[in-house]
Amino acid sequence: EPLTQEDVLEILRTEKSNGTLKGVIVQFGGQTPLKLAHGLQEAGIPILGTSVDSIDLAEDRDRFKRLLDKLGLKQPQNGIAYSVEQSRLVLQELGLPLVVRPSYVLGGRAMEILRDEQAFERYLLGTLPELVPNDIKARYPNDKTGQINTLLGKNPLLFDRYLSDAIEVDVDCVADGKDVFIAGIMEHIEEAGVHSGDSACAIPPQTLPNWVVEVISSYATSLANALGVVGLLNVQFAVSGTTVYVIEANPRASRTVPFVAKATGVPLAKVA
Repeated sequence: EPLTQEDVLEILRTEKSNGTLKGVIVQFGGQTPLKLAHGLQEAGIPILGTSVDSIDLAEDRDRFKRLLDKLGLKQPQNGIAYSVEQSRLVLQELGLPLVVRPSYVLGGRAMEILRDEQAFERYLLGTLPELVPNDIKARYPNDKTGQINTLLGKNPLLFDRYLSDAIEVDVDCVADGKDVFIAGIMEHIEEAGVHSGDSACAIPPQTLPNWVVEVISSYATSLANALGVVGLLNVQFAVSGTTVYVIEANPRASRTVPFVAKATGVPLAKVA
């Protein structure tokens, strides 16, 4: 069955009819189950591991930014837009080049690096309408701007100042609410900005000095503790010159978990 709230709840009701349901673990199925966590909790299903509020703290752009500020960790300059007009204001504020992506999409879909204003306009009025659901298209048949504004009202656009020639680093760790174990630090072969699903990486890091690896480890540990992670956490960093930036944190198993487990011999999913 598809991973929708309705289907999952039907399966859980069937499980409940066979005895006590201790709860569900949402951190092993990528981004999709994280989106379901809130609805499952509202339906009275206990979420095991990282709490729904902690998931939201990592996923909500504004809350996560405030958390990084509190911890003293750096992020690339960024902005968020809920409409076409707001997108243009963010562009003026941040300048080019920019990395843009819609929030809550899978596998880097519709993520682009915008290097000039023509690319920005092409993205806004060419790429974005492809993500508009049919019910919104039916409501605004001849008005692309109306379609996009309705889409962005629920799934805003996320803008990051693009760090040229930066090295991207993925970190997978597991935590129990007290201790944090750094399982693997992976240096990407391609420059930052190539989606992790399309890039290669090496473990251990091949070109990063020891002090950078130590900084990355301490940042990942701070984030895991501040987010109250119980289970797995994936953090993506960018290293530009002597500065380490946090790109994002995902309180779940990432696509790199099986790779780290095989490379290090630690059964990471089982530990989590």
